[in-house]
Amino acid sequence: MRFPDELPPTQIAYLDGRPATLRVRKCKLVYVDRGKQHERVFDKDEISIGAMAENDVVLHDETVSRSHCKIRVEGDSYLVADLESTNGTFVNRVRIREAFLKPGCTLTAGNTEMRFEALDEKVRLAPSEKTRFGELLGRSVRMREVFGVLERIAPTDTTVIVEGETGTGKEVVARSLHAASRRAKGPLTVFDCGAVPANLVESELFGHEKGSFTGAIMTRQGAFELGSGGTVFLDEIGELPLDLQPKLLRVLEQREVRRVGAERPLRVDVRVIAATNRDLEQEVEAGRFRKDLFYRLSVVRVVLPPLRERPEDIPVLVKHLLRGHAAKGGDDRRKIEGITREALEALAGYSWPGNVRELSNVIERAISFCAEDTLGVDDLPDHVLTRQPRGPSSPVDDRPFKEAKERWIGTFEREYVVQLLKKNDMNISKAARDAAIDRKYFRKLMKKYDIRSADDGED
Repeated sequence: MRFPDELPPTQIAYLDGRPATLRVRKCKLVYVDRGKQHERVFDKDEISIGAMAENDVVLHDETVSRSHCKIRVEGDSYLVADLESTNGTFVNRVRIREAFLKPGCTLTAGNTEMRFEALDEKVRLAPSEKTRFGELLGRSVRMREVFGVLERIAPTDTTVIVEGETGTGKEVVARSLHAASRRAKGPLTVFDCGAVPANLVESELFGHEKGSFTGAIMTRQGAFELGSGGTVFLDEIGELPLDLQPKLLRVLEQREVRRVGAERPLRVDVRVIAATNRDLEQEVEAGRFRKDLFYRLSVVRVVLPPLRERPEDIPVLVKHLLRGHAAKGGDDRRKIEGITREALEALAGYSWPGNVRELSNVIERAISFCAEDTLGVDDLPDHVLTRQPRGPSSPVDDRPFKEAKERWIGTFEREYVVQLLKKNDMNISKAARDAAIDRKYFRKLMKKYDIRSADDGED
């Protein structure tokens, strides 16, 4: 039985492709404990009830078991499940093992009665008045719309999927959301689904027991256990092997993980943020991504606009990048204080297939060529001045859009990796740190573009 009109999921309603309203699903439990009435409001996917202190609702009632029952989000409804309690769990005085909770019903644990209420907060989304959210910068309407969404969902435990082209700042969104959340003091665990060999993904993500497979010489925690109490960021979620997707779905629904070789699952307390540059709806249609996992991840979808669609943000980003260069010490011979109008106009007119990541690379290169205290047009690479992405193709590309875009991105990625390696004397570890990406992923890019280094034989 479902009650979608009374128990709306947390979700964004879009109008003409732009965020219009945010519906936040919450519930309230009203109960008496130790002679005092309590009203607790929750916006999380699972609520634990029992006598132990680690429960979300702690009841000081001798008839309540240590872990008595739990309420979890199930589709568009709330489901209560008894946890093999001694004295049972009741809904409207009927003993249950599992039951959907209808707004206004009475939930009883032991001798304690609780009234369950559904709350529906509907918020109109308007562009934020601020020009930054955490590490994200932008004064364009498109970016301030994104900031408006992030400001509303940051305090919640809502699952978020961040979509956007390569280099738009999806991991920056995850870091900024985590820093603005109630979990900020907990860990932010980053797991790149595309940077780990397929045969190791399950172990890295969910952990393994000693002896569970050849080479498992000790028990190991996975990303979800390591991230418990904080946020888990699943980058490149579209790369997750199809056979592991049901296990991830279970984590999202039950907040439980089962290590490889383990007999029992372990509870984890995490918020999940995922990111992809793929069109997951097309992946679902092609059978490469599970529909139920897609819907479970897409509670809130945040779409980052490409840099070419927000050229008014380029001056803000350039100023920030120059300030960051100065803060790091930059070139020890001089300080870059600004950029000429002509150089800014050239940057604004370029198409940026690599987005903000490419802009950062271009500014870093320009600084290294600049002989004055102000960046000029002559310090910019030729492909930016001609307003064409660097690559072998002619200015007019008659291939399908997706194919052409992937080729431009590939060209940028190869050049970016080569330049970083040269800058760091072909040292992969140093280059990966400069790129702020995992060393394994950096090596994956090198292998993808057949780039070799002196320390290429390292693990």
